[in-house]
Amino acid sequence: NIITQINKMECDSVKHCAFDKCKNEEEYQYLNLIQNIIDNGAWEEGRNGKTKSIFGNMMRFSLQDGKIPILTTKKTAWKTCLKELLWFIRGETDNKILKGQGVHIWDANGSREFLDSRDLTNYEVDELGPIYGYQWRNFNKNYISKKQNDLSGWRDDNLIEGLQDNGIDQLQQIIEKLKNPATRTSRRLIMTAWNPCQLDQMALPPCHILCQFNVHDGNKLSCMMMQRSCDFFLGIPINIASYSLLTHLLAKHCGLEAYEFIHSMGNIHLYENAIDAANLQITREPYPFPTVSIKEVRENINDYQVEDFEIHNYKSHDAIKVAMVA
Repeated sequence: NIITQINKMECDSVKHCAFDKCKNEEEYQYLNLIQNIIDNGAWEEGRNGKTKSIFGNMMRFSLQDGKIPILTTKKTAWKTCLKELLWFIRGETDNKILKGQGVHIWDANGSREFLDSRDLTNYEVDELGPIYGYQWRNFNKNYISKKQNDLSGWRDDNLIEGLQDNGIDQLQQIIEKLKNPATRTSRRLIMTAWNPCQLDQMALPPCHILCQFNVHDGNKLSCMMMQRSCDFFLGIPINIASYSLLTHLLAKHCGLEAYEFIHSMGNIHLYENAIDAANLQITREPYPFPTVSIKEVRENINDYQVEDFEIHNYKSHDAIKVAMVA
């Protein structure tokens, strides 16, 4: 088919890969984009350092039969990714919750120095504002910082009560539609984290900004995610795994089958400090992707725990350490 032909051409374009020997042709989409950035990217001086970048691309990953695209050419911290995802799902924005689970993805963005650089001087350290999970579960609900909430004499219970019901629970709306055979094929199953009204209240404006869910053949659930800013070495492997896990979870929760994850990307870049590591990664041959199983269906989407997920047969090359640029 056309997709196979495209993958073959892309695979053949990488010198170290012969298509008929590829164990995991889908991962070569990622490796080939690294090569494309290195060969054709433009150097740009951005907000937080120098990057080599290209603009606009797409990757597709099958989720059929439990397949989960956790990249294998370097070890990917899938448990860290899953803990962050469940934190998003619960609408959490306090980085201390993640720190308590040994997850440090948001530490730099929750530091006093970084918050002050965003003019969020009234936030406590590790208070991230109305970021992803807040928008997923309380879109555009008035955000009140912890310090504001605790200020003596500021709190007006009538005002607070009035603010409680003005957010939109996008995720729950999608779940309800996916569970209903009459609505699950809607073309409006969209969840957005990009809220221009509250960007300045966020420690970091969202990089993965919007996703659309789609059901075909009655029960096959796919997700397409649009990402405006793509840290291709450190961030994208986590983003791929995260939205694929989310799709598997929603399929399980709503009585469907996970089918495909499509990743649409805007500014795709490698930070200067990641170039050598990226050159190392593209010399490695991928292993087959693992599979995921979810032990049980919980009553509420908020109730799933890390222990409910099992990853089977994940084999990878060694981790490649690169410092994150906040």
